[in-house]
Amino acid sequence: MNSRRMLVASAALVAGALALSGCGAGGDSGGGSDGGDVTMSLWHNSTTGPGKEFWETTVADFEAANPGVTIEIQSVQNEDLDGKLQTALNAGDAPDLFLQRGGGKMAAMVKAGQLKDLTDAISGPAKDEIPQAAYSANTLDGKVYALPVAVLPGGLFYSQDLFTQAGITETPTTMEEFDDTVSKLKAAGIAPVALGAKDAWPAAHWYYWFALRECSADTLAQAADQKNFDDECWVAAGEDLEKFAATQPFNEGFLTTSAQQGAGSSAGLVANRQASMELMGAWDPGVISSLTPDAKPLPDLGWFPFPEISGGNGEPGSMMGGVDGYSCSVDAPDACVDFLNYLGTSDVQTNYYKAFNAPPVNTVAQKAVTEPYLQDILEAYNAAPYASQWLDTVYGQNVGNAMNVAVVDLLAGKGSPQDLVEAVKSAAAKA
Repeated sequence: MNSRRMLVASAALVAGALALSGCGAGGDSGGGSDGGDVTMSLWHNSTTGPGKEFWETTVADFEAANPGVTIEIQSVQNEDLDGKLQTALNAGDAPDLFLQRGGGKMAAMVKAGQLKDLTDAISGPAKDEIPQAAYSANTLDGKVYALPVAVLPGGLFYSQDLFTQAGITETPTTMEEFDDTVSKLKAAGIAPVALGAKDAWPAAHWYYWFALRECSADTLAQAADQKNFDDECWVAAGEDLEKFAATQPFNEGFLTTSAQQGAGSSAGLVANRQASMELMGAWDPGVISSLTPDAKPLPDLGWFPFPEISGGNGEPGSMMGGVDGYSCSVDAPDACVDFLNYLGTSDVQTNYYKAFNAPPVNTVAQKAVTEPYLQDILEAYNAAPYASQWLDTVYGQNVGNAMNVAVVDLLAGKGSPQDLVEAVKSAAAKA
């Protein structure tokens, strides 16, 4: 495995993800440690299907093993979660347990004293079977503030059948090859790329990846540390996106298409073969499978890394993604930590993988990963010389949202690459 430099609060390397090792099954949580009856609240972002069922089953099993502990579940639509959570945190009415994206968003919570320090509380399989590197995305100043549950690198998910129909025999590795792929798909009457720009962040992912290819690791680190976006690579990334968008690769009506809700979403277009591919994180296979006609995994689903570009300062093979985790609010009962340790066991992690079709972080649970596209993702991620989390996560909610909105404006013809960068700088100056 190659060594890699990590962006501040970057996504963690899952060591040995393909050379899966370790032994022993996960134990139980050890029971609630508060004494007496305890009621906790849990917020997650799985509103339908196997993901929602996973949380219901996992909570029920934990409650059965821990008499007196009750967990009240609230599923929140992904696009609404960050804003709703921030409002609750600021109001002092936060859920006890909630999805943690890390990066600048987590740093702001830590600065405000809103998260429980988990450094010495993680134990059992959650400590022994999850690599320490996986915790780095949820660590600040040497302290752990969330339990990682899945590693979610990004890239292009695509229908192999539609590629074959268009006469495409190999996946593209450069933007020149990618442009040719788009042309072949259009000539075959197939929408090349599904994009849910209505939700902003899926459109912004294209800019993030171009920035990863254009900007050096040092420049990305400086932007994370100092919110400095003066380097010309930020404008160059916008120019790359503008040039690519001019080839009209996206589905008709992409500006009003949602990302993950219903058959007409970008994930739904891939699930129903109305578009060939989608740039997304490794949670996408699970979303796509929930939107196929039979609600089963797309049998011809494949994956390839974001193409390289000519002349960029980014290290070839660099990857971008996230590590989903779960945090306890600062005043959450001790049973919250018990539940996190339970989430980290191999049995629960295996169930998580089966429900979400996403790579788990527990090395014992990783033995269950059989899909070639997930194996390809982990292989590329582990070989990457450099990795970053999603840029809106790294820069925090205010700067990240400004970037996402500015990218949509660019794609809508309402702004230039320079306008995009100026909008980000303006938000950074106020952060």
